Amino acid sequence: MTKAKFIELVQEKGGFTKATAEKAVKAFTESVTEALVAKDSVSLVGFGTFTTMEVKEKSGKIPGTDKTYTKEAHTAPKFKMGKTLKDAVAEAK
Repeated sequence: MTKAKFIELVQEKGGFTKATAEKAVKAFTESVTEALVAKDSVSLVGFGTFTTMEVKEKSGKIPGTDKTYTKEAHTAPKFKMGKTLKDAVAEAK
């Protein structure tokens, strides 16, 4: 689903105008981003938790060549589904 379609879905579910729905989605994504940059976690009970994790430096070999690479250590975002979301997705099969 694209961002535009997601905004339309928020508009429909929330009874908002398109502009208000777009502002809400933008505020949510910017707020989660800001919290993760500050190394805070965002927990939405039943939905899930947004956190960050430290990824160690990694080196490897490119298949089919003798070239190697090294990926530097970095911080990566992580999302863990909550039980309500997990159950809803599992029932949709």
